[in-house]
Amino acid sequence: MAIIGGAGNPVGGSFTGPAEALEIYGDFAAAYSGALAATSTSQTALSFTTGNYLFVGELQLNAGVDPTDPAAGVSTLCITTLNGTKVSVIMSSAAVSTPETFPTVTQQLIIPAYTEVVATVDSAANQAYDVTVTMTGRIYRE
Repeated sequence: MAIIGGAGNPVGGSFTGPAEALEIYGDFAAAYSGALAATSTSQTALSFTTGNYLFVGELQLNAGVDPTDPAAGVSTLCITTLNGTKVSVIMSSAAVSTPETFPTVTQQLIIPAYTEVVATVDSAANQAYDVTVTMTGRIYRE
């Protein structure tokens, strides 16, 4: 069940596509931004409010890469806020000598119950490159 917004989790529990919301699957949870165009203007990748549970998991940033040319990419920054407070800033950037090595960057997160979560991305340039953000983990209820 989608908490707020997004594609939603149908009765069968099948993946239906990108959803900014945190989807709950038993004791597991996940959110997927889908492919966002790399842009030098900040854009929301994930946005939701947690429910009556503690989320323990990981945020993953995949920098802007050209899906038709793995050697082309752009540095990308992801900022995560909890109730409007910045708690995570991660960046994926290429080494100067090897632009094809854009690393996937992760950040461990613990998110309390009833917390507004927003993850935004910002790239170094406007390009037709794909940026993705995912959040996966477990939920714990009392």
